[in-house]
Amino acid sequence: MAGLPAGIRFLISFSRDQWYRAFIFTLTFLLYASFHLSRKPISIVKGELHKQCASEAEAEPGFSGQSHREALGPPGRLLDNETDCGWAPFDKHNYQQLLGALDYAFLCAYAIGMYLSGIIGERLPIRYYLTFGMLASGACTALFGLGYFYDIHSLAFYVVAQVINGLVQTTGWPSVVACLGNWFGKGRRGLIMGAWNSHTSVGNILGSLIAGHWVSTCWGLSFVVPGAIVAAMGIVCFLFLIEHPKDIRCSSTLPSGCENGTNRFRLQKQILHSEKNRPLDPEMQRLLLSDGKIPLHPSHVVVLPGDSGSGMAAISFTGALRIPGVIEFSLCLLFAKLVSYTFLFWLPLYITSVDHLDAKKAGELSTLFDVGGIFGGILAGVISDRLGKRASTCGLMLLLAAPSLYVFSSVSKMGLEATIAMLVLSGALVSGPYALITTAVSADLGTHKSLKGNAHALSTVTAIIDGTGSVGAALGPLLAGLISPSGWSNVFYMLMFADACALLFLLRLIHKELSCPGPAAGDQAMLKEH
Repeated sequence: MAGLPAGIRFLISFSRDQWYRAFIFTLTFLLYASFHLSRKPISIVKGELHKQCASEAEAEPGFSGQSHREALGPPGRLLDNETDCGWAPFDKHNYQQLLGALDYAFLCAYAIGMYLSGIIGERLPIRYYLTFGMLASGACTALFGLGYFYDIHSLAFYVVAQVINGLVQTTGWPSVVACLGNWFGKGRRGLIMGAWNSHTSVGNILGSLIAGHWVSTCWGLSFVVPGAIVAAMGIVCFLFLIEHPKDIRCSSTLPSGCENGTNRFRLQKQILHSEKNRPLDPEMQRLLLSDGKIPLHPSHVVVLPGDSGSGMAAISFTGALRIPGVIEFSLCLLFAKLVSYTFLFWLPLYITSVDHLDAKKAGELSTLFDVGGIFGGILAGVISDRLGKRASTCGLMLLLAAPSLYVFSSVSKMGLEATIAMLVLSGALVSGPYALITTAVSADLGTHKSLKGNAHALSTVTAIIDGTGSVGAALGPLLAGLISPSGWSNVFYMLMFADACALLFLLRLIHKELSCPGPAAGDQAMLKEH
């Protein structure tokens, strides 16, 4: 009798639990990639909202965004209120400030909403909360694009659409991180979440390509199509997302329950006195590492209820702030995200200005920054897992990022070849720390030993860290819009200063990690401080 085909043997080599983990990994990856896919069109369309036009036309006293040409024919022809300089009201001399205001409206709303989102999200079913956010975000993204089809030229309309979209998009990050934290332990969290966090770059790349396809002919579709994709993924989320392993009674190698951020603490407290001095087998020793690194005696392990912490009260905002390391990493992320989101929202326009490319080609070229971000996030996760030093890994990449930004600003004027090389390198160094802090570090702190396994903390901690980072994300594009009229070099000086500030806030944790030998130095150091 012939043996099983190799493909079938491969499939059955994985357990039911492993297949579910792979499914949740892939699903949450796609869900949040769609969020980022919907954020990218605004940066691609900027080059179309304001086109480079003849300086003498811009200087005409009577020239304004109100064109008296008749709206004609197919998309791509000049419509009412559209001029050779772009789409009113973004066809004026202060277009950079107006475009910066759009970015600021979205990101400021996102930053404020993020602090509330984690608190609300941990009290609601993740699946329902995330589905609502994706459907609403899809509608708001499409709403911005409808301004093209209905010939809307009110700045207030576009600002309001951005504000509402920023608020509803805050449902995404705490939800997907909490869900993934439920399914994966700390063993190789840096690598797993580093690879998973590439959804940010994948979403940006897809968003750039989709928006770029229509930007020169019908920029309204550059928003409507991504909005439809996000809404469709919201329906997928409602139909398929499994919040917790216990919901499907998953099997696990643990003695009881499923291996996740809460139940790996569920160990027996009562141990016979005669067994206390007996050497533990390697598997039990691994289970007794409360954070994957620091050994604890079994008698010191806290017994938790078997309902995944549902009997515990949700952690307060101030309680989450007292978790060791939350404040330092939050402030670091503020400046790291400032740099990342300035590139996200302004890089295509910068390439258009410096390399004199049209909006579509500039959008396609900007995706190389996100390609570098994929490698940077995975590299940061692998290094931090190997060394067991999250802060030091972030610090090293931040230290290298500042000079790479200076080189990028210098060589980008020398031609496309130099621009391509520095886009990939800068993307890796800028996105690496950002990716590590928002994923592995947030999950580590959200399941810190001081919480005694409270599963309700992960969503709040994630929201605090990412919400603080979103303050920087709001400031970066705004400052870029205000500074860029004085020269793009000044924008890069601002970004280098932000990188230095991000590194500064990690110095205490880096010093503690390096002064304490062993992979757990970071956790030991933070415990000594509190």
